[in-house]
Amino acid sequence: MASPDRRTRLTVLVALGANLLIAVAKAAGGLVTGSPALLSEAAHSVADSFNEVFLLAALRRSRRPADHRHPFGYGKERFFWSLLAAVGIFVMGGCFSFYQGIEALRGGTEESFDGYVAGLAVLGIALLAEGASLLRALHQARGESAGGKGRTGALRDPALRTVIAEDGTAVLGVTLALAGMALHMATGQVVWEASASLAIGALLVCVAYWLGADARAQLVGEAADPELRRRVHALLTAQPEIDSVEAVFTMKMGIDSTLVAVRIDLVPGLDSERVEEVAVRIKRALARSVPESGEIFLDVTDADAKEAAKSPAATGERGGA
Repeated sequence: MASPDRRTRLTVLVALGANLLIAVAKAAGGLVTGSPALLSEAAHSVADSFNEVFLLAALRRSRRPADHRHPFGYGKERFFWSLLAAVGIFVMGGCFSFYQGIEALRGGTEESFDGYVAGLAVLGIALLAEGASLLRALHQARGESAGGKGRTGALRDPALRTVIAEDGTAVLGVTLALAGMALHMATGQVVWEASASLAIGALLVCVAYWLGADARAQLVGEAADPELRRRVHALLTAQPEIDSVEAVFTMKMGIDSTLVAVRIDLVPGLDSERVEEVAVRIKRALARSVPESGEIFLDVTDADAKEAAKSPAATGERGGA
């Protein structure tokens, strides 16, 4: 069975091929007919094509092994390139669509009957191609979810999540462009097609903001899924040598790597050799039970030492005379 990365790479390549062909067709149709909605969709497809190139770079670069400059690896490369993809959607797709819509409202656009037919045909083909690419991405997401990763696991990969968002937006955008062009053709009022272009721009800006906010959260250092933290906490509290679990910290380092840092108090009376043995066993148990924990750090203290640190003598307190 192909690895998740290979399946995601194939999904991105399918989307890239579809977007390149559609972008050329939309641009040619838009220039011939002068349709603002068609030109907006062409910009949308060009933006998506660039974004797929970013995602392919993310897939390749994020799998580089850790080195002395990046001891935790390069997993966050995926989030960085996804952020660039979001910026591309906003700048190349959303802003150009707003520009086309405003220009159409200001100057008006006249199209021939043949131009309408050509534009509708191009959009119809684009709808089929974008729909096929979206189905491919959704099929992969369902397959990974059925494989036991759950909803969040299936869409944890920002590359796959971005492709689904792009293709879903493309299908909706093409539908808006079809409706705008058809209403323009039926009424002779360019406001319908201009409104479709503005709606496409608003849609792209919203999707770009959502993708960008998600990538930003990951780059800043978002905690792992609460379920992972609960699993770590449950495993620790089940250990007889642990008196209390003071804190559990997690941070995503990539799509399948999480940093786990815990602060625990051990029961009184353990000597140094026993403490070391317990710490090693707990780390191994965490690695087995939480395989996505790429790095595990334990801050271990003795309950006796903790109580001694709280005593009046340790804190410098003095009793009254």
